[in-house]
Amino acid sequence: MKGSVVITGGGTGGHLKVADTFIEEFHKRGIKAIFVGSVNGQDKNWFENDKRLKKAIFLDTKGVVNKKFSGKIKSLLKIFSAMGTCNDLFSKHNVKIVISVGGFSAAPAAFSSILTFGCKLYIHEQNSVMGKLNEVTSKFATGVFSSFDNKSLVKDYPVSNEFFDNARIRDKLKTIIFLGGSQGAQHINNFALKVAPTLKKTGLNIIHQTGSNDFQRVKDAYSKMNIEVDVFDFTKDLSIKMKESDFAISRAGASTLWELSANALPTLFIPYPYASKDHQYANAMFLKQQQLCYICREKDLTEELFIKYLKKDNHKISKKLVNSIMCNGVESIVDILIENNK
Repeated sequence: MKGSVVITGGGTGGHLKVADTFIEEFHKRGIKAIFVGSVNGQDKNWFENDKRLKKAIFLDTKGVVNKKFSGKIKSLLKIFSAMGTCNDLFSKHNVKIVISVGGFSAAPAAFSSILTFGCKLYIHEQNSVMGKLNEVTSKFATGVFSSFDNKSLVKDYPVSNEFFDNARIRDKLKTIIFLGGSQGAQHINNFALKVAPTLKKTGLNIIHQTGSNDFQRVKDAYSKMNIEVDVFDFTKDLSIKMKESDFAISRAGASTLWELSANALPTLFIPYPYASKDHQYANAMFLKQQQLCYICREKDLTEELFIKYLKKDNHKISKKLVNSIMCNGVESIVDILIENNK
């Protein structure tokens, strides 16, 4: 393949998971990609010392959406400034492909790729509703990949193989997992604490990812109730935690949604109500329309409703989830990128 590959984007775990999957696939093929992210958000925690990369740079950029006018201007100026750094990087390393996984971190490299002769931009849109940056840059992209778009050449989401490797058909209900994401979801955490006594009375085990900000409070609350729970803030072994579970209650970020699907784990999705364009609800509805999950608005979530879903035919859903996503999503995308850039 000619030239170097840049993978850009991040800010939040969902975008970074996709970036990580691309980095790993290129690494398997003997290609060390360059990562371009931001000093703001979680990017540095993921990739600052990653040996799979040829280089990782983190620029002082921030998001533009949901800011006042003055804030938007400041963010745009930072992006324009960072584009100069990207232009120098592209020239020095002969960058021919830029893969944007979205998020504000992707803006400088994505825009620079559009303005660089001989450089192609490819976009992976995680959500069912396209983000603002991808909406703008997709007009200039060579290709756009999305698991929610029937026009996409590759529909399967780039999920790490571990979630497929640890998949199983659920036939008995023994363990519930609560997932608020690495950043946590206080509403889900509070709901888990509320229903924990009932779940324990019925002999069900609990696994709970609280997020870093709420970990100690939730851990102390379980301790006071004298309920033994596998509680943690963040883990790189989430696929193992899912494997041990028989039913999940989770936010509906795209990466988590497809990881749960790959793991064949029946799920009640509680979409984050303030997500841009309500994209988490739209993500979950994509599965719900195929009878592959349950959805409940945060304001409507009750213990009675949750117990009702636990009693449904979740074995049937688990079996159907097995065919909802194939394990070669990232391989298929990278095949296309390499073939188009020989």
